Amino acid sequence: MKTNDALKALFPRYSDIPGERQILAPLHQKSLLVNGQLKIWNGETRPVYSPMLTQGGDGALERVEIGSLPVTGKAEADEALDAAVAAYDNGRGEWPTMSVAQRIACVEDFTRQILAKRSEIVNLLMWEIGKSLPDSEKEFDRTIVYIKDTIDALKKLDNDNSRFQIVDGTIGQIRRSPLGVTLCLGPYNYPLNETFTTLIPALIMGNVVVIKPPKFGALLYYPMLEAFRSAFPAGVVNTIYGKGSELVPYLMGSGKINVLALIGSSRVADQLKKAHPKSNRLRAVLGLDAKNAAIILPDADLDLAVKECIAGSLSFNGQRCTAIKMILVHQSIAEAFLRRFSEAVNALKIGMPWEKGVMITPLPDTEKCAYLTECIEDAKARGARVINEGGGEVAETLFKPAVVFPVSEGMKLYREEQFGPVVPVAPFEDIEDALDYVISSDYGQQVSLFGSDPHQIAALVDPLVNQVCRVNLNCQCQRGPDVFPFAGRKDSAEGTLSVHDALRAFSIRSMVATKETDASKKLLDAIVQSNESNFINTRFIL
Repeated sequence: MKTNDALKALFPRYSDIPGERQILAPLHQKSLLVNGQLKIWNGETRPVYSPMLTQGGDGALERVEIGSLPVTGKAEADEALDAAVAAYDNGRGEWPTMSVAQRIACVEDFTRQILAKRSEIVNLLMWEIGKSLPDSEKEFDRTIVYIKDTIDALKKLDNDNSRFQIVDGTIGQIRRSPLGVTLCLGPYNYPLNETFTTLIPALIMGNVVVIKPPKFGALLYYPMLEAFRSAFPAGVVNTIYGKGSELVPYLMGSGKINVLALIGSSRVADQLKKAHPKSNRLRAVLGLDAKNAAIILPDADLDLAVKECIAGSLSFNGQRCTAIKMILVHQSIAEAFLRRFSEAVNALKIGMPWEKGVMITPLPDTEKCAYLTECIEDAKARGARVINEGGGEVAETLFKPAVVFPVSEGMKLYREEQFGPVVPVAPFEDIEDALDYVISSDYGQQVSLFGSDPHQIAALVDPLVNQVCRVNLNCQCQRGPDVFPFAGRKDSAEGTLSVHDALRAFSIRSMVATKETDASKKLLDAIVQSNESNFINTRFIL
């Protein structure tokens, strides 16, 4: 890798970091949340280093230790799992039998508590994964909005079910009930928001959870442990730390996990599902790999296409599952597009997350720069070149975005999900070639389509919606708004997430039924009047 001295100089002296953004003392986490208790951990720990390095007195770059995390083993994993199993108690526990209104109150209490920790959580998010300050703040705030929207959606869902149906002489009440023990595994690129998009609906529907924080972005859970402990009954939320490759398959192999909520790779998901001894009892809610393409047609508005493709491919360094990871541009406009796009890429501000207007920041995975360099060298060896000046230059964890063209079949960048600031571009002459790229991909999350001819757009949308789950017209690929479905075909996902869909993903329809007789009506009326059942009732949540 070619080291760029100008990039190296972007790392600050620690004394130059704004005081409110400094890590004044490393956060050494010594607590595990298990069975409603914050247990002190005195065993092995691993240091947590920030992707932001600092300039030493001699000009050498120094790693910044921002804390440490427990390295627990199978015994601690068993303890957390046993606590969750006991709290669920085969559906008889306090949490799964609690009324919807009571569960909502617990989630609201938790939300109030973590709101008070906003500044600390945002700062940890920024320091742990290198996400810009505005994006770190946005991730926290979006998570709070997601929780509130989930509560509103559950109120509507439960109120709609607060009635009896009579069909063909049968009286029934249909509600949604929990599935059991949920293992939540979130990603490092959105360690708070995307983890919570599975964690919160799982909890609020009455499931109990075991959380394994991601490899990067785990420290930020420490300020929330007390809120988890105090807002929910004992054993409803439990945490595990340590080597995920060892602990997670072990937990799955127990057969006691009812729901696997994973946002990660399809390879890992396949292994974990196979580790479960009773696969028919396992529900998987998975957000997996993606290689989203942007298709730029000859009549596209180039200024708009460049603007959206910059945001789509390089927001948070391209470390998003919804990022545009391949640009397919018609040969007739390829030169003009590449010129404007490369200029826009080189105009992006590179620096530290707290700097105003910064777009490209240090990468949390210390192995990522080497991998991206390998992808670029592979493409160059097969006939491609880096279009933008200085693209691909490196200084420790800083990687200057690279625009690579022309990328073709056989190159790593053509099919592999690079998950970083490298933008592969491929030309096409016939639109069928662009369609074939999407069709032949192992992934089917989204595509962006840029053009202005309504007849051509209409002709392309119909086959594309049968290959991917979202077609974006003249705009970047993205997840939000969270009320919209978020799903994927092929190896990109299993199940659908949105505020609405997630409540259903972590529950199942259950029904109480009886014959339409006077005795049955009297029995149901007595149960409703007694207010003793949280299932058979006609209460309305305001």
